[in-house]
Amino acid sequence: MYGAAENAAAAAAAAERTAFRGAEKRYKLYKTLPHRPKSRMKTTSGTKPTDLSDVVDFKAVLDSFASGRDLPTGILRFDCDGFDRPVFCIDDRPGFFFIPSALTIEEQCYWIRESLATFPQPPNRTNLTAIYGPIYGLFNAAQNQKVLIETEDTDTLVDHELNGSKSSPHSQKFLFAETSSVHRVETCKSIAALALLKKLRWSTLGLQFDWSKRNYDVSLPHNKIPDALCTLAKKMAVPALPFGEDFHPEAAIVNYFGPSDMLGGHLDDMELDWTRPIVSISLGCKAIFLLGGKTREDVPIAMFLRSGDIVLMAGEARECFHGVPRIFTDDGHAEISAILSQFSAEDDRCYADYIRNSRININIRQVN
Repeated sequence: MYGAAENAAAAAAAAERTAFRGAEKRYKLYKTLPHRPKSRMKTTSGTKPTDLSDVVDFKAVLDSFASGRDLPTGILRFDCDGFDRPVFCIDDRPGFFFIPSALTIEEQCYWIRESLATFPQPPNRTNLTAIYGPIYGLFNAAQNQKVLIETEDTDTLVDHELNGSKSSPHSQKFLFAETSSVHRVETCKSIAALALLKKLRWSTLGLQFDWSKRNYDVSLPHNKIPDALCTLAKKMAVPALPFGEDFHPEAAIVNYFGPSDMLGGHLDDMELDWTRPIVSISLGCKAIFLLGGKTREDVPIAMFLRSGDIVLMAGEARECFHGVPRIFTDDGHAEISAILSQFSAEDDRCYADYIRNSRININIRQVN
């Protein structure tokens, strides 16, 4: 027994010493302790500065290419006939492609809206589903400052107060209600819809992914991936495909990052054909992406991901550990002013408030 515990502790210690883990620690967000001035009238805190000098900046790479300057060592322009955007790859990471500024500001805003208002809708599952069951209209409820209530006697609430219409598909005990209605239910637990939105971490489109079993559960109810997202993914996947072959999107995982969130090093290895790419779309606040090698011992390459960038990973790149150790939400690094200017209308305030300190990542996959 003690030997097993010692082995587990040794394995955990070894993981802490890997090159990938070291890079995660280097770029992770660390908050400084509050400082108490002598006056004791005010406390201040912030974040520890991070050395970003080694982070590959594909925005600068794109600028160099556009002006005819030499590209950084190890970064190559990828020629793709018929593809209308510059594509770059990394010399020692075959199968990895970076398409900077692939989406316009208008397209970015469209997909942010879809990611918040449409993609979490049932039958799509989210990280909230296991706790609350299917939740309909989460973003609309957050916009209207509603609360999610748990009650065994939902008849005590007027249907239109809960659901907005009598044809609503709600039939579970967790329902949205006006704040003013909650006191009319004798026994109920409640949580603000806006707080619930901030707890959203993933949603799954198309074939539903079972996180506990790490496979796609074809028995779960699901809709096809929206046509517009399929069309975009097919178009963007072209550089990573053999000439003349197509990409068939069957599933997507949408990740939602809050200010201190990170995505640890991992492999996306549950699809059958790794020659087909994962099409990864970045939206919202800028992040650091780590692209490692085939073991955690390989030193990863750090690069910035900005809103509108698209990454493709196919073939050998599918065998590379990768993760997101940091997103930037401060005004000096987030780089979302253009998005916020598009969300300036009163009806868009909830979108602006959300994306001001968040990042969304849409990963589209061909499963079979």
